Amino acid sequence: MNLKDFIRSIPNYPKKGILFRDITTLIKDEKAFHETINQIVQKSKSLKFDKIAAIESRGFVFASAVSYILKKPFIMLRKKDKLPAEVHSVDFELEYGTATIEVHKDSINKDDKVLIIDDLIATGGTAKAAAELVEISGGKVECFIFVINLFDLNGSDNLVKKGYKVENLIEFPGH
Repeated sequence: MNLKDFIRSIPNYPKKGILFRDITTLIKDEKAFHETINQIVQKSKSLKFDKIAAIESRGFVFASAVSYILKKPFIMLRKKDKLPAEVHSVDFELEYGTATIEVHKDSINKDDKVLIIDDLIATGGTAKAAAELVEISGGKVECFIFVINLFDLNGSDNLVKKGYKVENLIEFPGH
């Protein structure tokens, strides 16, 4: 099954000049979603990690299913002011603005090895902020797994240059 066939491309969203890669068409197809989760699980099996973290919000869709299958704790990396307890926060740049993500201070323990899952990597700003949250918490990023890599925006390459392991299921050019 070619997962690329299940990704809808929407021009000029969320702003002019951006070609948005929409995963809703993939997750609404039960066979494509099942195959996506199976591929992430297969890539995960060679890794040694304690917890799975995901970036809000589309990363939650994939990571929660993988967490359930692999029987690993699931950690939510959320947008600012969405978590009720004490948090670590990281501000970062997006392709079209700035944002903040947070994690509960008690979610990741010292020396926890964390797999981070998200739907897409573009420039890598959000992923880098997620890694910072894990590290501020005392953990170590074991690997990133993305469903989609927008390869010519270099986010994946930038993470690799910083010493992170990165996997993805499919690639598209970025716009």
